[in-house]
Order: sequence, then structure tokens, then C-alpha cells
Amino acid sequence: VQFVESGGGLVQPGGSLRLSCVASGITFSVYTMNWYRQGPGKGLELAATISSPSGSTNYADSVKGRFTISRDNAKNTVFLQMDSLKPEDTAVYYCVANFGKTNYWGQGTQVTVSS
Repeated sequence: VQFVESGGGLVQPGGSLRLSCVASGITFSVYTMNWYRQGPGKGLELAATISSPSGSTNYADSVKGRFTISRDNAKNTVFLQMDSLKPEDTAVYYCVANFGKTNYWGQGTQVTVSS
């Protein structure tokens, strides 16, 4: 199982980033996909979730209305569009695949929001 995450980086407050996570080695379409994040000195937070095949989504209150999770099952890819970024969004963002009790984690990508 392998995940390739990309799209992180440094952005000014109010800016946007789009994270991508390409999965291999799993039947991607049956997995619920999640984006977790961990900020400096903070615990792990579930930022966004998207199920399959319904595509229903859920968001943490801290990102609701600013972040959008989506998936392309044909390309084994999950996305996180992040708009109106704030300094408190600074974190390592992890792509996580979930099916029942099975969880697979990506390596994480750093997002830094700073002027």
C-alpha cells in the first residue's frame, strides 16, 4: 500500500492550496478517505472525510465552509481544496484510507500559513 501526497507548501493568510493523495495497492473505491492534520504542539484532528460510493462528506467545525474534500475513484485520488487559509491551519496533513478496522496512512505533507 502506498500513498503519494502532494500540494503542500507555504501560503499567505487568505490564500488557497489543493492537496492531492494518490493511492496504490488498495481497492480505492471501497475505502472511506480522510484528511487528518496535526499542528505544532497540537493533537491529531480529523479535518475532512468522504465516503464511497455515496461521496458523502463531513468536516471539522474548524474547516467547514473553507475546505472541500473530493475524490476521483478512476484515478485512485482524493483531494482537499483549502481556501481562506488561516495561520491556525498550519499543520502536517495526512491522507488516511479507512475500511472497517483497517487504516492506511500517507507520509504527510506540510502546510504552512504565514505572512
